[in-house]
Amino acid sequence: MAVVTSPLAARRKRTSKIVAALCMAAAGIALAVLFSILFTLVSRGLPALTFRLFTTETLPTGENGGLANAIVGSLIQVGIGMAIATPIGVLAGTYLAEYAQKSRLGAVTRFVSDILLSAPSILVGLFVYELMVATTKTYSAIAGSVALAVIAIPIIIRTTEDMLSLVPVPLREAAAALGAPKWKVTTLIAWRAAGAGMLTGLLLALARVAGETAPLLFTSLGNLNWSTSLSEPMASLPLTIYQFAASPYGDLVELAWAGALLITVGVLAINIIAQLVVGRKR
Repeated sequence: MAVVTSPLAARRKRTSKIVAALCMAAAGIALAVLFSILFTLVSRGLPALTFRLFTTETLPTGENGGLANAIVGSLIQVGIGMAIATPIGVLAGTYLAEYAQKSRLGAVTRFVSDILLSAPSILVGLFVYELMVATTKTYSAIAGSVALAVIAIPIIIRTTEDMLSLVPVPLREAAAALGAPKWKVTTLIAWRAAGAGMLTGLLLALARVAGETAPLLFTSLGNLNWSTSLSEPMASLPLTIYQFAASPYGDLVELAWAGALLITVGVLAINIIAQLVVGRKR
């Protein structure tokens, strides 16, 4: 017996196929653009990835310089920025999820955090410039680290709050019924249950600040010489890429492509690690 299909059902089926085709086309375009970017980075940056790149500081054109000072500078500033942002973001996110679901202070904190989450990074750089650089009359690596921390904090807050909100309430109630105080329920039960998601938020914040350029332009400024002093201007990979990409000298442009490839590989590795952590936890 033949099945009679109504015109409405046929139209819905056609619409579903069209929407599915459009989604697949959009995904294909996105993947094509991504692979095009990666191919360009690899083809332009891979020839410049030599051992000297990691052992020699930035030198004038024609002297076969490397990116050692920029790599070390990025590691120092990103590391200090995450060291500042992690405890603040985790504790603030915990407060919002565990203690301030319906309080006015929690609502204000959540609102300010959401604003910072969507604020352009250049505004953060200007804020830290007025706060630290203009008052001390000098650019410094610590100012750049603070700017990166301000960018990372709202990401960590939002991720921590969301992950803790997914922890089942009966799990907390069971611990409380056994006589555990609130702080132990939070740190030993909720944090442990949401640990993988919270770690993923930290890694995503790390990936976000690792490639920031605008805030560092107003704070750490950059330095073509080797410097590890937190009170002086310090080089970083994003700033070096920004300075060398528009250079008329071919060797400096090659260094810019190499630096861009290093940042891309680093951010990609961080995202892969985050996905592996979440997948292993599940």
